[in-house]
Amino acid sequence: MQESGSSASLRGIAAVNSSVAWASGTEGTVLRTEDGGAHWRKCAVPPGAEKLDFRGVQAWDRETAVLMGSGPGELSRIYRTTDGCAHWTLVLRNPDKDGFFDGLLFLDRRKGLVIGDPVGGEIALQATHDGGQSWSRVKDAKELRALEGEAFFAASNASMAAAGQWLWIATSKGRVLRHRLPADGTDLIGSAGFRSAQAPMAGGNAAAGIFAIAFRDERHGVAVGGDYTKPDGASGTAAWTADGGEHWTAAAAGPPGYRSTVAWDKAARAWIAAGTNGSDVSYDGGRTWRPLDGPEGGGWNAISLPWIVGPQGRVAKLDQKRTPHGK
Repeated sequence: MQESGSSASLRGIAAVNSSVAWASGTEGTVLRTEDGGAHWRKCAVPPGAEKLDFRGVQAWDRETAVLMGSGPGELSRIYRTTDGCAHWTLVLRNPDKDGFFDGLLFLDRRKGLVIGDPVGGEIALQATHDGGQSWSRVKDAKELRALEGEAFFAASNASMAAAGQWLWIATSKGRVLRHRLPADGTDLIGSAGFRSAQAPMAGGNAAAGIFAIAFRDERHGVAVGGDYTKPDGASGTAAWTADGGEHWTAAAAGPPGYRSTVAWDKAARAWIAAGTNGSDVSYDGGRTWRPLDGPEGGGWNAISLPWIVGPQGRVAKLDQKRTPHGK
């Protein structure tokens, strides 16, 4: 465990390396460490953002970061800093009064996406090609339509994932949309269609579905979720794929509760998932899971290894010595 110096609910975390990381959360909170978490320092709050809920952050070094606020309509915003969070620039305000930003994902230092809940049945997707300085709505992506009542979860900024030339988007209905990115890089999305696959996850109400998705390469991925109103419900909490998301299989022994975040630990060759009642590790591609938490227990929201964050300013750093290597 580390001392964050904050009592905010933290849902954004971006590890640049083993020394530098950024975290974000409620009440306009942005934190940064430059010494591996020995000290976390509060950043300047973006102007007018004192009450915003920053669900996502992406960073490349100790100076440059992009921040996503989630909320109804214009409370969903994107800010950018290039001076170590001393100053922030508002670069995007949600143009949809009924919209809600759910996820921020950068494919590299210049190209990124922000996804929002559907408006008028159309999934709200915006793209940047200049590191987040400017954004434009993606309008020509075929089949990017939502099912009735379908949305995305902003619990951990993990509703999107990318690996190689593929992009995946996970929904509240347990669907995984996958899209092959243009090889030439001239257009982030292009006009190619999105393919859809159904994952065997918890469902049946607006509080259940896929909360996080991650891929370690173009073929192997894991989705986690469940029902956040039933934090100890062990049904439909994880699924895995070995064919790029074309087919999904339920975990034979899943995490024992709702999970909001998942990540691939390359060093340990293991998947790590976490949620409000604990964290888990899988060494067999997501097929079976076992408890990972130490004596501090659960209470987590989001992962960017080696860090994990949660409510009441909870921050911890993974101890690799306590995580045996998989095959």
